[in-house]
Amino acid sequence: MDSRPTKNAVLPGLETPTPMMAQYLKLKAKADGCMLFYRMGDFFELFFDDAKIAARVLDIALTSRGEHSGAPIPMCGVPVHAAEGYLARLIKAGHRVAIAEQTETPEQAKARGGSKALVARDIIRFVTAGTLTEDSLLDSCASNILVALAEAGGEIGLAATDISTGYFEVTCISAAAIEAELARLGPSEVIIPEGFAGLHHAIERPKADFDSMAGKEALQRHCSADLSCTRTELAAAGGLLAYLEHVGQGKMPFLKAPVRREVQHYLLIDQATRDSLEITRSANGGGRAGSLLAEVDRTITGAGARQLASDLSAPLMDKGAIEARLALVQWFHDAPLLRESTRTALRQLPDIARALGRVVAGRGSPRDLGQIRDGLDGARILRERLGAVSDRPAMLETLLPALDGHGAMVDLLQRALVATPPTETTQGGYVAEGYDAALDALRVAGRDGRAAIAAMEARYRASTGIASLKIRHNGVLGYFVEVPAKNADPLMTAGSGFTHRQTMAGAVRFNSPELHEEALRIGQASGHALAAEAAHLEELTGHVLARRDAIAASADALARIDVASALAERAAEGRWCKAEHTEGPELYIEGGRHPVVENALAKNGERFIANDVQLTENNRLWLVSGPNMGGKSTFLRQNALIVILAQAGSYVPATSARLGLVDRLFSRVGASDNLARGRSTFMVEMVETAAILAQATERSFVILDEVGRGTSTYDGLAIAWAVVEGIHETNRCRCLFATHYHELTRLSETLDALSLHHVRAKEYKGDLILLHEVSEGPADRSYGIAVAKLAGLPPPVLARATQVLEKLEKGRAETGGLAAGLGEMPLFGAALDAAEAKVDAVRESLSGLDIDALSPRQALDLLYELKGLAGGE
Repeated sequence: MDSRPTKNAVLPGLETPTPMMAQYLKLKAKADGCMLFYRMGDFFELFFDDAKIAARVLDIALTSRGEHSGAPIPMCGVPVHAAEGYLARLIKAGHRVAIAEQTETPEQAKARGGSKALVARDIIRFVTAGTLTEDSLLDSCASNILVALAEAGGEIGLAATDISTGYFEVTCISAAAIEAELARLGPSEVIIPEGFAGLHHAIERPKADFDSMAGKEALQRHCSADLSCTRTELAAAGGLLAYLEHVGQGKMPFLKAPVRREVQHYLLIDQATRDSLEITRSANGGGRAGSLLAEVDRTITGAGARQLASDLSAPLMDKGAIEARLALVQWFHDAPLLRESTRTALRQLPDIARALGRVVAGRGSPRDLGQIRDGLDGARILRERLGAVSDRPAMLETLLPALDGHGAMVDLLQRALVATPPTETTQGGYVAEGYDAALDALRVAGRDGRAAIAAMEARYRASTGIASLKIRHNGVLGYFVEVPAKNADPLMTAGSGFTHRQTMAGAVRFNSPELHEEALRIGQASGHALAAEAAHLEELTGHVLARRDAIAASADALARIDVASALAERAAEGRWCKAEHTEGPELYIEGGRHPVVENALAKNGERFIANDVQLTENNRLWLVSGPNMGGKSTFLRQNALIVILAQAGSYVPATSARLGLVDRLFSRVGASDNLARGRSTFMVEMVETAAILAQATERSFVILDEVGRGTSTYDGLAIAWAVVEGIHETNRCRCLFATHYHELTRLSETLDALSLHHVRAKEYKGDLILLHEVSEGPADRSYGIAVAKLAGLPPPVLARATQVLEKLEKGRAETGGLAAGLGEMPLFGAALDAAEAKVDAVRESLSGLDIDALSPRQALDLLYELKGLAGGE
């Protein structure tokens, strides 16, 4: 995404532009590098490079208008009524758009500057990925986060908001934690001050916007917030608010009072771990499908889906808060009929939070007010239903009051609005009949006028004898009489009572004094009716704005109830259990399952094999061996996912679970090249492993798979050996460590808290059977060749591999295998010594050689000699 593009990139050196193009260029410069939607009548037009980009992205025709330096000016346009769809595609493609609207009518322009006066235009809004509010541009189940970062005194201030719902948080983090926090939030857009280093694809804004004192004043002005924020948090909040004021051109969106987020209150999960565990997005394409969130989500409402995603992204560290969530889930879990009736009620409710966001941002419609009305009325009914049930959990007691208290406003909206209000206001019809007697009278006048015109049409047909005569209406001419061209002559004569207005192909149009007067009456009545409705809409919007905080609280309460009932539904559906949380360093799971893999197997009619794990202070590190495809990675991941679910306040896929709270969760299971950052697979693996060793504490939970396999056997084994020792002796955290290095099993002799386990497999009549069961003790072998056979390697290759394996194992037996500790490995020693001798011989032969003095024959002889030294035939 462009940060601060060149201002005058559109038309350098344009000579004497037309008034319209001069206005366009001025607005384009103000657009701050965004594409410019320039309103002309019923279209938004784009010119020059903007037009070329839009034509390509939107697949629309590229035309031209006028000339510049002897060449046509590229141009394309989109209809105003369909602009949202086109905007969505441009935003998805990574562009930002400035909307330039007409700020006066053609009549006002004419009165101001004469018949040739140009209609005034100005940018009324910037449309960017992080500042969307329209339903058509947003995913109803996902938050749309905008993040601002600021730096001061070695600390990073972070402010984040979802302006479609008003969510707002601030926090203070270290520079090393930026990636982890951005991974948690998944922002659509990030803004930073100029000169902020180390962050790609962010939008740079002036440093002056990130002033801490200005930020404090802006918070108090826009949110009535008076928080004990740090200077860096205030700076980030100031930058965020300045950007919102810029993109809204002075019209601020809805922001709740910011929540000051203390990172120590949440389970910390870095970006690599989120990617590895696929918490909210799958590794295949980054979509929701295949993730933990998609498998768990049984929410009914968009707000509930967004809340669940937030909960899974930031599990809690507070035992009391976790148990409060679990108590509400259990309440719904143990009462199936109540759970079903609650979910049925929730299913009828619109998205109050986003409707409110649009209203506060000045983009609300009558339909948004109707959604707020219906949602709050449904919330009241749900409050009465849940409030009538006994033994309510403490969290529900705090939520229920927020669902009520809007009676007067809901009653007003019910009386004032039709049952299904429209999104557009230009045609009126959204204020209910009976609400305003004067408005009803104007509507009657309009209806009577249209009836009078219908009667007039019948009279004109009778008096002229033209049966095909019709009275029509359009936006340019208003009402007019239309007859076929062959019947027009009688109406052209003087004294006919008709005045010629327009000749069309095959038809002629006329006016009459009577029609003109009736049209004036209808136009005046309709205009007054539209004005009256607009006034009522403004008044009703004011009532909603006055209660916006209370409405937002109702929306939050409904989302939390939806999440709790949905998690209860998922638990009942999958026979999940309620975990017990402790403060000790334990992790006991009986019959644990991987929810995503289990569901995938169930679709194919297969059963998931559940497994147990028991980590304690004296048995905190499991070394898990066994064949590829045996289920090691699944076993590791499922236990990490169970920790996330449990601390997010969910039941877990297990028979029983007792979990000591985890402060940091790390997963290094699988890796891939990161070519964009110049990192190989092994480098990525080492970077992630280094982060674990540097940050894991005694309360952390770590899963590691195949550390060291990306390099040579000596190096890889040495690294894996040292990592296991480091985790055991220094980090002292709970850890599941999967490996193919059988030599590591010797560590159980020296590391007291390490125990050996393996995934079971057996061979039957030459075929490998993977049992996916975790048992005590080390694996007897890797079954690598058997797995290769399953993968379809050709029989000759498998036969040769078997021969080589037998020779290597014989060498191991003859030399005694691995010497004490990590001494030499005789299994490979002879081969390595021989290879090294060949390298030395070649090096010695080449040293001191004068290549330029060699004849062609001598050079050829030398090549044969080198081939012989290297072991060639």
